[in-house]
Amino acid sequence: MREAFCIIFLLAVVKPTAAIDDYWHYTDVGALGMTITNFGVLGQGYNIEGQPSCWYKMPPAAETEQIEHLSYGGLWVGGIKNSMSYVSTGIVDGVFEYSEGGWEFTNSADPGDTIKIRSTFRDSPYYSPDAVSQLDFVCDFTDSNLAVPGTSPPVFIPEHYPMGINVHLETYAWNYSYAEAFVILNYTIRNYSGEPIDSVHIGLWIDESPANMNYTDKYAPGGGGFTWYDNLVSYDPIRRMSYAFDADGDDGWTKSYLGIRPLGVENQDGAVNDWEVFHRQWVWNRATSLEYPDFVMPTDDGQRFENMSSQYIGIIPDSVSDADSWMVLNCVGSLGTLEPCDWDADTTDGDFPNFEAGDIDCDGDSLFDEYHLTVVYAVICGLWATGGDDSEARRENLNLNAEWAMTTYLNDYQLPEPPPSPALKIIPGESRVDLYWNNSPESFIDPISGAADFEGYRIYGARKTYYGEDPFTLLLELDRDDDNIGFNTGFSMVEYDTIIEGFQYDYHFADIGVPNGWPGRLMYSVTAFDQGDPQNNLESLESAVNENLVYAYAGARTAEETGRKVSVYPNPYRGRAAWDGFSETERLIYFQNLPSDCEVRIFTLAGDLVDKFEHHASTYDGSDVASLAPSLSGMQVEFSGGQHGWDLITMHQEAIASGLYLFTVKDLNNGEVQVGKFLIIK
Repeated sequence: MREAFCIIFLLAVVKPTAAIDDYWHYTDVGALGMTITNFGVLGQGYNIEGQPSCWYKMPPAAETEQIEHLSYGGLWVGGIKNSMSYVSTGIVDGVFEYSEGGWEFTNSADPGDTIKIRSTFRDSPYYSPDAVSQLDFVCDFTDSNLAVPGTSPPVFIPEHYPMGINVHLETYAWNYSYAEAFVILNYTIRNYSGEPIDSVHIGLWIDESPANMNYTDKYAPGGGGFTWYDNLVSYDPIRRMSYAFDADGDDGWTKSYLGIRPLGVENQDGAVNDWEVFHRQWVWNRATSLEYPDFVMPTDDGQRFENMSSQYIGIIPDSVSDADSWMVLNCVGSLGTLEPCDWDADTTDGDFPNFEAGDIDCDGDSLFDEYHLTVVYAVICGLWATGGDDSEARRENLNLNAEWAMTTYLNDYQLPEPPPSPALKIIPGESRVDLYWNNSPESFIDPISGAADFEGYRIYGARKTYYGEDPFTLLLELDRDDDNIGFNTGFSMVEYDTIIEGFQYDYHFADIGVPNGWPGRLMYSVTAFDQGDPQNNLESLESAVNENLVYAYAGARTAEETGRKVSVYPNPYRGRAAWDGFSETERLIYFQNLPSDCEVRIFTLAGDLVDKFEHHASTYDGSDVASLAPSLSGMQVEFSGGQHGWDLITMHQEAIASGLYLFTVKDLNNGEVQVGKFLIIK
């Protein structure tokens, strides 16, 4: 039942003008990848393979560290109006579409009403002086609609009683080593109902589901052994943080925590300090339970508000025998009365069915527009620090990350920064990969200290051995030679002044002797690090490895550069190449020394056409072969230009048989044709 695919991912097919549900944005700047939507929901329900729901650590990482933590999460806002309890929910247990209820926040039918992106990175296309973090997501949604805007026939939201609130969400993420494991959620809520909302409580509902898809793959046919029912939750009263974890760690594959921590509350007058945190939990979708009678799902607004505003004091299950599909609700309150904004009564008819996010006049033009509540949460992850049962010691990494999240909030999001990674250009060649980068980090000024404290560069490549926790190998470290810090190597060994494709590069490093064509084997990054700040007990900070990470495929350059004839490797292809996967679609051979623009045709000895494809060096990305497709969307991949992979699958989607095959390669620029052959032995 939980495998049902939510209608929000299909809603656009109802009518072209239906609400633009944006579910495709996810944080990817740090190590925590989390899907953010513009309708009050977090995560993607484990419905979109290749897109993180709440994945830590984001690639690259060892397979044992690629852990999902929640399927869905959602905002809950509760309060009292006219002596009645109301709760508007982003999502509740056991529902998968708006028409089933519980999905009570909506955006508008405006095609532009999607998530906006901002970044503090000056070289980012999303750079904005208004950005708070290295990756901001910004959106608005409302609880006012009784039907999803733009749907025809209307998709009604049953048992929804709007409070008349608008929510402005901003999320913040960073790639600093001390800040890469959390995402901050900043919710600003305004009341345009025309009536005050008393006893406001705001919180997050979380369907925590820690799992490692490399161990039990939810996306595999039959579910790959995945289960929802092996998790535990608990509460840290010191940090006022709800947290969740896999009960037994899945044989070492799911040793990670998820934390939900409120960081602060503000209103139009400044910080609000007099509030409590309420942690509640129950087993998913169980309104009654003989096994856990004190931990049952709330089923209406009255019960939900009671859960949001009270904390059950009892024995929270905490042993492996209590593992189940536990839900978490972490709420803050009471936040007092939320007075109404100044609003245009002509935009609704009293039941709020026609409201869209842009209708609210909360722009500060009147005294009433200033009324708002801002609640800030952090979603935090951390690997187990030790073995054994859940303990403060085992939560050391989670707790450290939680403290950094709080520090980030208290410092008004101003953080010690390492120099940014340099602009990096990767050019693969025959058994080599050349790296070029510029000197932009050397002029960086730390915003906290005001000092130009750049110290050096580190060049990383993929892990050289099969085993090991770190996915990278340090290939070279260089630092300034004019101070008493580090090795004082200087940069003379890599200085190389050149312009490539119109961009200036100042340094060059060649990784020589690497294997040609090996899928996913080569990846590179150049980071920058600073001198540290011993006076403030701050170690040297380094930019994130994945800030300019590039996957590379070494191989032949184009025929125009090499002057060599087209050939195939491995040739002969015997049984299965070492780089092949297990299925027929994961076989791979390469055509090399190809012209920059050409057509390749493959024939049997009888002259029957087996397959054909065009190769264009400037745009080739390997996407036509399963083995070469990037494991996650958005990864930067560079090919050598003169080779093209083929998966031994015919144009009729059949695996080829053993035998001798002929090929022709036609240069599309001059019409010249080359002929060759290769042998397949299965």
